[in-house]
Amino acid sequence: MQTDLSFDAIPRRAPTAELPMTVNLRCPPADVYVPPHRHDWAQLAYPLRGGIRISAAGMTWLVPALRAVWIPPHIEHDLLMLGEVEFRTVYIAPEVAPLPLDACSVIEVSDLMRALFEALSEADGDGQEASQRQRQVTALLLTEIRRAPPLSLGLPMPNDRRLQALCQALIDDPASALSLADWAARVGASERTLARLFVSELKLSFGAWRQQLRLARALDLIGRGRPYGEVAAELGYASQAAFSAMFKRAFGVPPGRFMQERSTPPAGELHDD
Repeated sequence: MQTDLSFDAIPRRAPTAELPMTVNLRCPPADVYVPPHRHDWAQLAYPLRGGIRISAAGMTWLVPALRAVWIPPHIEHDLLMLGEVEFRTVYIAPEVAPLPLDACSVIEVSDLMRALFEALSEADGDGQEASQRQRQVTALLLTEIRRAPPLSLGLPMPNDRRLQALCQALIDDPASALSLADWAARVGASERTLARLFVSELKLSFGAWRQQLRLARALDLIGRGRPYGEVAAELGYASQAAFSAMFKRAFGVPPGRFMQERSTPPAGELHDD
């Protein structure tokens, strides 16, 4: 992992009273890490290719292609590129914010939203007609963002240092099959203590938290076109069928249908045997 903030060849544009939403293309080096920072405006960050990991306000989000994480103004956050990534940052003035200003979330980016973002990113013309078009595109985008379906991709992060070590190790290796008893020996706490901390700090059991992590990572890998069999193996499932069953329990449909319904079919296998 590298830390490099010099990858923006074109200066990013902050929102203004005249243009309360701006769209910026970001093409960072692979696996680059952007240290904690904050903005005076709200932000939507969404990958066009690859995935990103954002941590803010005690949560971590694994954001796959064509999903976007909402970060309100003044909330400190960091950013990690998961491999090679191309993404957009959408800056929005607080006074027109379409989503709550006190909480982060993840939303789906529809085909219409994506087209509007691209239109706004190219809206640099002068004159009354260009300004009117920018206002119309911005108004429609704010409406679409407001009504976009949310996705439960957030992972609550603990304060306890022992639980922090466990959760970070799982984020680095979601396929780990270690039990809570195994982790207890590694992080210096009893199994009972860790189980209690998961519930008291994260409001989830160890198994539920790990499954949420694997689901988020699965969406990232499937969005990159990885075959479902490979995704299942990388996430520690004994078979593709076991992975598909878990996915269906969580989302109500198998992974192939989930991705097709969201207009982002994977380039790999599309069957769920």
